[in-house]
Amino acid sequence: MASRYTYASNLTTPDTKRKYLGSVIYPKIKASNDDMYIVSEGGDRLDILALKYYNDQNLWWIIAIANNLNDASYSIENGIQLRIPGNVAKILNDFERINK
Repeated sequence: MASRYTYASNLTTPDTKRKYLGSVIYPKIKASNDDMYIVSEGGDRLDILALKYYNDQNLWWIIAIANNLNDASYSIENGIQLRIPGNVAKILNDFERINK
């Protein structure tokens, strides 16, 4: 499965020669009948939920995008309803298709 960094370009600034990663485009994740809904509990984090539901902690970004969690934190408040997308293969295919 693709890491969220798989298609990030390694770029260099012309003036200082500093290296940085280029942008990656993420797919829109529409609701599906395969989705699961959970309520977060104390100690839940995006990477831990991805490991639990997808068997891969690197897929935390799927849960973040599906739930519009844009604060750059793995942590999740207690008692928040989250959508866990069930169509991971399609999401990863879309991700790879738009970033090639």
